[in-house]
Amino acid sequence: MSDLKINNITDRTGGSGPVIAGVSTVSSTGAFTVPVGPTEMRGGRGRAIFAGGYEAPANTKEIQKIEIATTGNATDFGDLPHIRNAQAATSSSTRGVVAGGAPVTSEINYTIFSSGGGASHFGSLTVARRSLSAGGDSTRGIWMGGNTPTRQRTIDYVTLASTGDASEFGELGVNAGLANNVNDDMGGCASPIRTFSFGSGNMTNVIQYVTIQTKGDSQDWGDLSQGNIRFPTGVSNSTRALSAGGANPSTNGINTIEYFTMASQGNASNFGDLTVGAARQAGAASATRGVFAGGYTWPSPATVYNVINYVTISTLGNAIDFGDLTFAIHTNGACNYFAGTSDVHGGLG
Repeated sequence: MSDLKINNITDRTGGSGPVIAGVSTVSSTGAFTVPVGPTEMRGGRGRAIFAGGYEAPANTKEIQKIEIATTGNATDFGDLPHIRNAQAATSSSTRGVVAGGAPVTSEINYTIFSSGGGASHFGSLTVARRSLSAGGDSTRGIWMGGNTPTRQRTIDYVTLASTGDASEFGELGVNAGLANNVNDDMGGCASPIRTFSFGSGNMTNVIQYVTIQTKGDSQDWGDLSQGNIRFPTGVSNSTRALSAGGANPSTNGINTIEYFTMASQGNASNFGDLTVGAARQAGAASATRGVFAGGYTWPSPATVYNVINYVTISTLGNAIDFGDLTFAIHTNGACNYFAGTSDVHGGLG
């Protein structure tokens, strides 16, 4: 057997190549692997989506998208089946899955990141609720807490590649003795091993977690450095989690970003600041960037933002302007209390 080491073969006129017949082999120092399978199953493009939320004077069902590695304004992706806010989202590398929301619902919807056609029905949560948090890995999505408006300790999970109703995972177990008052308005994110939830409507700084591929109640991880916080937004790469913004009894629009390492238990530390102080943002991340969109401050006069910020997760420092949501700032606001996720978040490795 001989190696064929020729860059180009043509006929005498240069107009066409030879026909190779029989058993032939080619040896090359270069290689190109042709993608196989359906386009929507290839995944990993670095796309984030922001779904639903409140756009004054009413809720919206719009889904917006950005490409995390670039900067620029969000563009329209499609719509959720129904108008709602206060939902939570997680994803695999191919599907974004959005669950719960207000008006109080158990509905779970999914969308394909590589498409632009909106969302379809997936199934139902075990308990209809809003103001929940979410995380997961490449196979399992997890939703934690929420309210009906009675605060809930429920943790649900689904298999992201399928469709169907959620199953019970366990309960939020940290501070459960406080009349269930620690289980809504939380931020959430994940590593490939654990899903985290932090803050709450009861103004707590607790960080709690579950191990994704098991079942059981949540465990204590540590504390956020911002005490008494609700409505923070969580994002992560595979090693570091960020909590950004939120509200506390004295400030209804915090601009602080803090971080903790998801491989070792402990408290969060200061990371930097957002460009604006806001609660109820949507968050998404890649291996390198965390992105925070929209948000809200109150009481009157309320300010609602359409700005998108980003940070480099592996460093420390203040956020930088990324662009704007599709909603324009006007008298009554832009968008807040909505869900964000990406096809390259920290739970996917």
